[in-house]
Amino acid sequence: MARYAHFEPATLKFLGELAANNNREWFKENKARYEEQVLDVALRFIQSMQDPLHEFAPHFVAMPTRVGGSLMRVYRDTRFSKNKLPYKTNIGIQFRHELAKDVHAPGYYLHIAPGDVFLGVGMWRPDSDSLRRIRERIAAKPAEWRRAVEDKSFRRNFKLGGESLTRPPRGFDKDHECIADIKRKSFIAARNLPAEAPLGKGFQRTVESSFRNGEPLMRFLCKAVGVPF
Repeated sequence: MARYAHFEPATLKFLGELAANNNREWFKENKARYEEQVLDVALRFIQSMQDPLHEFAPHFVAMPTRVGGSLMRVYRDTRFSKNKLPYKTNIGIQFRHELAKDVHAPGYYLHIAPGDVFLGVGMWRPDSDSLRRIRERIAAKPAEWRRAVEDKSFRRNFKLGGESLTRPPRGFDKDHECIADIKRKSFIAARNLPAEAPLGKGFQRTVESSFRNGEPLMRFLCKAVGVPF
């Protein structure tokens, strides 16, 4: 297998067709195409990330398995959603911490959909205990937090985002110098990429270098929730 992997035009074409035909009948008829043009291509990419990820983030895992690994399921959970469309129309890949149980743990994320490609680092909607720990560390060590999110390489690649509370969380000083960040519900940062980026031979290099530059935030979060970086 080649050292660097990338995606195929057929992959994006299939995702676009799925968006236009998001129903079980169409998917059943085209499942073989999905497995060849999306599933297998994504699993090859995940496999090609195993060694580099181990080099710069050894406690994070690239698991190229069809179920339960780094590739997120194509099937949507519609039980509690008004949107009853059965399938996700993007590729979602998350390299989670070895101690993680779900997507709410520290992780590196790759999102690929026609016209919407981005990378993410951090923690999306952490559980209440982890959220409290992160907020408390920011409050106690504001200089350490600022060094992480104001690091030049980090800021060149990523921008903090996500939802925030309208008011300071209970127990935190509303006048704290980092109160805007303490109010965050998620501690994530994203980098948008050109729509055609996944098709280029340099795509994996871009992913690797970007994730390396996400280290300041990832290291801070891992310290906050008590897991090794």
